[in-house]
Parts: sequence; structure tokens; C-alpha cells
Amino acid sequence: MSQAVKMSPQVQKCIDACMESHSRCEQTMTYCLMQGGRHADMAMMGPLMDCADMTRMCADMMMRQSPMAMEMAAMCAKVASKCAEACMSMGNDTMMKECANACRVCAEACQAMAGARA
Repeated sequence: MSQAVKMSPQVQKCIDACMESHSRCEQTMTYCLMQGGRHADMAMMGPLMDCADMTRMCADMMMRQSPMAMEMAAMCAKVASKCAEACMSMGNDTMMKECANACRVCAEACQAMAGARA
């Protein structure tokens, strides 16, 4: 019988932030496609797709305690920050602001994780 591995609160916080950012990016991509125009161009969709993929992968690596997880967290922080900037460039759009906030929280949590073992 296998035992569940207990995660530190910092690791769990980072996993949760990554999964929230992943979910927000996925929802925001659908929203952007429905809005069309600037929302659906690659300047917006590219960062959303990168962030959705990176945050999921980062969370997965932390959950399985990959030896590369801290390096992935550093990269994830960069990608999530770029996505937050892209979302904020869309003006006073509530959906975009919510996505930017989730990405910013994720970037901060990932940066803290990457710095913890640097």
C-alpha cells in the first residue's frame, strides 16, 4: 500500500497557485476567442497558451517531486509574469484583470519556490 507524500505548505501554495493560473488561462483563452479582435490575436493568445501549459507542467512536477521542479518554477514565474502583463494590456476588462491577478499570484509563488532552493 502506498502512502501519500506530505507537501510543505510553501510547495502546496505554489501548486495551488499554478493550478488556479492554469484554469484562469484556459477560461480566458475561450473568452478571448469569443471576443475576437485584439483579444484573439497571437500577442494575447500566445502568452495565455504558454502560461496554461507551463503552470500545469510546473504543478505536475512539484506534485511528483521532480528534481527539476525548482528550475521549472523559475521558468514558470517568468511565463506567468509575461501573461499577467499581456492580460493587463487589454484595458479595463474584468476577465482579463482576473486572469492577470491569478498569473501574478502564481508568478510570486513560483519565484518564492525557485528562490527557496537556489
